Amino acid sequence: MRLRNVEGSIQAVEEHERVISEPKDYKGKWHDFFGNTHPIEIEIGMGKGDFIIENARKYPNKNFIGIEKFSAVLFRATEKIDAMEMLPNLIFLRFDAIDIHEVFAKDEVQKIYLNFSDPWPKDRWAKRRLTYHKYLEKYAQFLDESGCIEFKTDNNPLFEFSLEEIEQSKFRLVEVTRDLHRSDYKPDNIMTEYETRFLKQNKKINYLKLIYR
Repeated sequence: MRLRNVEGSIQAVEEHERVISEPKDYKGKWHDFFGNTHPIEIEIGMGKGDFIIENARKYPNKNFIGIEKFSAVLFRATEKIDAMEMLPNLIFLRFDAIDIHEVFAKDEVQKIYLNFSDPWPKDRWAKRRLTYHKYLEKYAQFLDESGCIEFKTDNNPLFEFSLEEIEQSKFRLVEVTRDLHRSDYKPDNIMTEYETRFLKQNKKINYLKLIYR
């Protein structure tokens, strides 16, 4: 059974108190939603949530928003938070990132995480990749002036593509490594589900960080 087809997941996600299915209604109002002015960080394509949940636990003075379009995958994340102490600084959005610029207002987000995004390997699918320059333009619309993007992937062609797309954008590359776990950036790294699996397979993890020029 494919995870995205788990029976009952759609209804369970729709009814979960930490999931927002119509996030466009909150554009420009996310700090009001959280009830504070703490920085907001988002993960696009959060999968089963290990990374964003651990961030929320580790950094209680930041707000975290995990975004996932597949209900069955998001359902697994809700199961995890149901089994632990309440994290008031964490919410999930069931949403397709193609309209991400319609969810957040100018300067509303401080950091974007793109972790092991779908590589969309065929050339005709390039525009669907989350590091395509048109997506980067959307992110620029709501990142604050000190904001950044962090990207991790095991997929070398996607990483090369991303480096090329950055050259067409208004972002500047400030950190880059083709072997994250043997780099100076490792101490601050929080693992994702995929990352744990890939390391066991001795795969190298590519990493980069962008800021707006």
